[in-house]
Amino acid sequence: MTSTAKSAGRRMILVCLLATLIAYAPRAIAQDQSTETKSTAPSEAQEYKTFYLVNTSQDAENDITTTLRNMIPRAKIYSARTFGVVTIRGTADDLQLAQRIIADIDRPAKTYRLTFTLTGSDSSKPGDSQRIAMVVQVGGKSEVKQGSKIPIVTGSFNDETSKANTQVQYEDVGLSIQAWLDSSGDGLRLHAKVELSSVSDEKSNVGIQDPVLRQSVFDGNSNLVEGKRTVLGAFDSPNGAGKVEIEVVAEPVK
Repeated sequence: MTSTAKSAGRRMILVCLLATLIAYAPRAIAQDQSTETKSTAPSEAQEYKTFYLVNTSQDAENDITTTLRNMIPRAKIYSARTFGVVTIRGTADDLQLAQRIIADIDRPAKTYRLTFTLTGSDSSKPGDSQRIAMVVQVGGKSEVKQGSKIPIVTGSFNDETSKANTQVQYEDVGLSIQAWLDSSGDGLRLHAKVELSSVSDEKSNVGIQDPVLRQSVFDGNSNLVEGKRTVLGAFDSPNGAGKVEIEVVAEPVK
């Protein structure tokens, strides 16, 4: 092979190499630019917002905060129970979702009027009925007391002065009803405590001035349906005159 032919062969190889480089260079540059763009792309902008809980009690604020943290794990969520607020730092989408969740949970609690009816009976003969009404919010408690305060003398004897230190404390006697109301599926869950007490004609063995108090207590849970009467139970009358039946009806307050 002559020197002229060898030179021509080398030039042909160089031309092929240059053509290959020209063909693949734009693709490699584009890939490098894409990788660089991804690595230097800024993160999503973070925003801050405070949400005020209007209808939620302090006890339920922890539940709302836990729900938000589970639903929006990448956001920073804090609760200020003293002020009834939840502060959130996250993206615009995070804050929008948080607002929707809070609007679904932070709703006014329903309020009901509970009417208790206490009916006394002597053997098979029905007696008089007494009705007590109270307003209770779901998740809350209400209490009614009717009766008198009976003084009970207490005291101690001072050996140094030989004088008695007489004190008086008062006990509630009569009717006391406490009601706790919660939602339970499509109905209501009631925890009621009903107390009836009276002063007996008997005399105390401790002191002549000390009265003897008789008391009957009902304490239990029941499921209620709006507008339907429910018998909670019955107990013996504290004065020994038969039994007392307790029923209740719950009606929504508009």
